[in-house]
Amino acid sequence: MSDSHQPKLEIQISSPQALVRQMDQQLELVERLLAEANASHALLPGNFTNSLGMNMIWCPPGDFLMGSPKDEEGYQENQNQVQVRISQGFWLASTPVTQGQWQKLMGNNPSNNIGSKDLPVESVSWNDAVEFCDKQNLQESLPSGYRYALPTEAQWEYACRAGTNTPFHFGSKLNGTEANCSTFLPYGTEIRATHLSERTSIVGSYPPNAWNLHDMHGNVWEWCADWYGDYLPGGKDPVGPRTGAYRMVRGGAWDFFAVQCRAAYRARYEPSDRNSDSLGFRPALVSYR
Repeated sequence: MSDSHQPKLEIQISSPQALVRQMDQQLELVERLLAEANASHALLPGNFTNSLGMNMIWCPPGDFLMGSPKDEEGYQENQNQVQVRISQGFWLASTPVTQGQWQKLMGNNPSNNIGSKDLPVESVSWNDAVEFCDKQNLQESLPSGYRYALPTEAQWEYACRAGTNTPFHFGSKLNGTEANCSTFLPYGTEIRATHLSERTSIVGSYPPNAWNLHDMHGNVWEWCADWYGDYLPGGKDPVGPRTGAYRMVRGGAWDFFAVQCRAAYRARYEPSDRNSDSLGFRPALVSYR
C-alpha cells in the first residue's frame, strides 16, 4: 500500500487554541486506528497455552477423507466415507479437559473417577460443556472474531486423523496398549492387553498423534457441536442438522470396545445426559467471522 493511503498525523501551529484542537483531533485518530487494529487482530498459527493451562494445538486448514471405507472392520452406513475440506485452521486442546481445569473455572468437580487433577473431567453433559466454553470466553482475553466452542464432528475427526487414513491415528490395531479402552474385544489383533485400568487414565498417558493431540482414541467420549443425523454430506466445513434429539460424541472411552474408538465411529447422547463417567470433551478455539 502506498504512503498516500496511510492516515497521517499532522500538526500545524497557528494559535494555542488551534494547536489544542488539532491535538484533540489527532488523539481521536490514534484511538480509532488502535481500535481498528485490535478489532482486526488475528491469532497467529501456532501452539499456545491458555489461562487454564490448556495446550492449544494448531490444526491447519486442509482436505481429508472423513468416515471409513466399506471394507474397514466395524464399518456402518452412518460412517460413509466422504471428501471434506476444512477451510479455516483452528486450535484444539491437546487433551480432554482435566478435572483440575474444570475445577479452576467452574468451582466444582462432577467426576466419578477421582484421584488426580490430571484425570479427565467426566459425567458432564453437552450443556455443561457448552457452559464451560461460554465461561472460558468471558475469562480469556481473545481477539475479536474468536471464541472457544466444541469442535464440529468434521473438525474433530480431521484433528484426530492428523493426516492418516487408518482406523486409528497409530495404525489398524488396538487392544488397550495404544489407548485406554476395554481390552475385552481387541481390534485388528487377537492379542489382548494384559493390563486393564477399568477407569479413566491421566490425560497424556499415551503417545499423541502427529499433531501432538493426546487421547483422541479412548479414555473419554468427547462431545461435538453437531446434532446427530444422517452422515455429513462432505464438502466445505460440513455440520450436522439444525435440530435433533441427540448430540454427537466421538473417540470412544475407557469402558468401550476398541472398534468404538475408531476415528470414524459415531455415537450420540441426549444433550442433558451426564449419567456416564465416560463423557468428557475438549474445547476448540475457532474463528466465527
